[in-house]
Formats: sequence, structure tokens, C-alpha cells
Amino acid sequence: MDASESTTEEREPTPRPPGRRGRRRWAMDTRPLRRPAYRRLWSSTIVTAVGSQLTAVAVPKQIYDITGSSAWVGAASLAGLVPLIVFALWGGAIADAMDRRRLLLITNSGIAVTSLLFWLQAFVGLESVGALMLLLAVQQAFWGLNAPARNASIARLVPEDELPAANALGSTVMQTGQVAGPLLAGALIPVIGLPELYLIDALALCVTVWAVYRLPSLPPLDDTAVRRAGVKEIAAGFRYISGHTVLLLSFLADIIAMVLGMPRALFPQLASQTYAPYGEGLALGLLFAAIPVGAVLGGLFSGTFSRARRHGWMVIGAVVAWGVAITGFGLSRSLWVAVAFLALAGVADMVSMVFRGAILLSAATDEMRGRMQGVFTVVVAGGPRLADVLHGTAGSAFGPRTAVAGGGLLVVAVMLVLAAAVPALRRYRV
Repeated sequence: MDASESTTEEREPTPRPPGRRGRRRWAMDTRPLRRPAYRRLWSSTIVTAVGSQLTAVAVPKQIYDITGSSAWVGAASLAGLVPLIVFALWGGAIADAMDRRRLLLITNSGIAVTSLLFWLQAFVGLESVGALMLLLAVQQAFWGLNAPARNASIARLVPEDELPAANALGSTVMQTGQVAGPLLAGALIPVIGLPELYLIDALALCVTVWAVYRLPSLPPLDDTAVRRAGVKEIAAGFRYISGHTVLLLSFLADIIAMVLGMPRALFPQLASQTYAPYGEGLALGLLFAAIPVGAVLGGLFSGTFSRARRHGWMVIGAVVAWGVAITGFGLSRSLWVAVAFLALAGVADMVSMVFRGAILLSAATDEMRGRMQGVFTVVVAGGPRLADVLHGTAGSAFGPRTAVAGGGLLVVAVMLVLAAAVPALRRYRV
């Protein structure tokens, strides 16, 4: 596919697949699971989605137990973010220069080894924050190398018209893990202890390595020149984005939604003030769970949108819907209404993720997909953290509800202005 045909001009539509009847019109679109290679990749995600969340809970819990300081917990988060960003960009270039299956085997094995080391330090009672932060940095570096190869491989395993469905399947599993993993961790720590959470994650990753081993080889395509994965190739990826408007807009859409409209930094304040009559603990748990639960529901009913062909309009509509839902959340005084709005925001976020991911895989050539996914990983990881700073500052200055509602309105306004000013995203379809 010539990438120039997939940016600012509409492409000729491919024949529409036969319609589905009954509940299959709205239930999750499982067509990609009929393809053995994708099914193996997806099944490995099921195992690690929960396991990785066990470690995500165990690390900050162990650091807090050692130090009694939330500041150290925040510092550990930063220690993991920096290598994730650096190695995601580099990992994207590597994924375009070598067999992606081989890269997945190496990086998943590396993540498994770090999980085993997490278990070992906890088992022997090392109680070293420095060791924990070092292991976290190494683990996030491996994850940064892994994610671009994993996501870029999807386009080689399923046909183009099934990319939204494949993204919905993967995103639903990951969001489910974000809900079930922390709940399972909270239930297991009093029963089996914290070190065993790391061990469970390490064992789960062994299953992932086996599933990846059974994938077909995914080397660079025959017409792709052999090259090194260095700074020059990373820079070429950014030049590629700047020269392909629809790709740039897909990143900007996520930045607009997350930076301006992700209010999670204000959840503790809202739980202790606005929703205190409901019980601070209950309110805080519901606020943090609502968006992932909504995203899971969106994935379960992905059949309602996964066959849409105007991917650009789906992204625009989803980001606007996110902004409207966040605005409604900010204006809500009832906890249950607030949770409902956040769940709707989660559904919108799922739709946005599905079609932004599909655009990145279909509008870029295979030799660039790894680097596009590397940038995607950085945007997804960095956007909410920038939002934490922005919303935390705005909440202190104007109050949490005003900051949340104002951010939601800004999402709607900026996205509509961008869509009107630059038509490439509106025109993009498959």
C-alpha cells in the first residue's frame, strides 16, 4: 500500500462484508480470532494483562511499606517513565529493522526475568528502594522495546478491514486487566503475601513467551532495505509523521483528549470533598474504576462500531464524546451520575483507541509501523502524566469541579476546531 494514498485523500472503499444478524450485530467482533497467528498473540495478552497489574500494584505497595512516603512512590513512577519513553522510540526503530517475532521473544523474556528478580528481592527481604527503582526502570525499558513490535505485528496477522476489531479485542483485554488486576492483588496480598504477586507475573510471562514462540516469523518485508536502528532512523520516523497529516492528527487527537481531559489527578480531592457523603473510600474506588469499566463495556459491544469505514470521523466523534462526558462528570454532584459520565467517557476512549490504532496500522507502510507504534506508546504513556500536572494545578487554582468541566469543554472546542481546520482526518476512510 502506498502511504501517500492513505493520508489526505479518501481511498476507494473495499467491498463491505456481509452484515451480521441478531446479537452479533452489536456484540464484540471476534473475526480476527479466526486467524491462528493473531489468536496466539491475543491469548498471550490475556495472560499478561492481569499479571502485569499485579506487579504494578506490588511495586508501589512495597516502596510505601519500606519508606512510608508517597513521594518515593511518585519518584518510582518517574523512574519507570523515562526509560519507557526512550526505549519505546528506539524499540520502534528496532521493530522496523528486525524480525518482530524475535524481538518479542527477547523482550518478553527480559520482562519475565525482571519479574523473577522482583520476586527474589522481596523473598529475601532486601528492602532497598534503589533496587526496586532500578528493576522498575529495566522492566519499563523492556516494555518500551516490546510494545511497538507487538502492536506493529497486528497488521501482518489480520487483513486491513479487521484492524478495528483486532484493536478492540486487545484493548478490551488490557482494560479488563486494569480493573481485575488491582482487585485481585488487593485480595491476594493478605492471603499469600506480596512477593508471590511478582512470582505469579513471572510465571504468566512464561506462557506469553510460549505463545509468541508459536507465531510465524515477521521479518522486514522483502522490499525493505536492511538498516541499523539508530537515532537517524528514529528521526526518520518523526519526519514521516510530519509528512503524513492523518498520522499526525491521530496523535494530536489523543493528546487533546488526554492532556486537556483526563481528570484522574483530581479524583482524591473530589472523593474527599464533593462526594464525601458517600464515603471517601467508596467514592475514590468508583472514580478510578469507572473509566476502565466503561472501556471494557465498549469493547464487549464493539460490534456496533468495528465495521465503520470512516475511521477519521470515528476518532473525531469519540474525542468529542469524551470531552462531553468529562464535562458532565465535572458538573455532577451525585456520585452515581459522575460514575455514569466517567463510564461513558471510557466507552468513548475505547472507540478512539480502536480507530486511532487502526489508522496507525493502515496509513503507514510496514517499514514505518514500528516507529509509529513507538511514538504511540510515548503519547499514551506521557499524555495522562502531563494531564496530572495540568489538572492538579488547575484544580488548586479554580477548584476541582471547575477544572474538570473546563477541561472537558476545551477538549470539545479544540478537537472541533482542529477537525474543521485540517480536513485530512475527516476524509480518511478504508
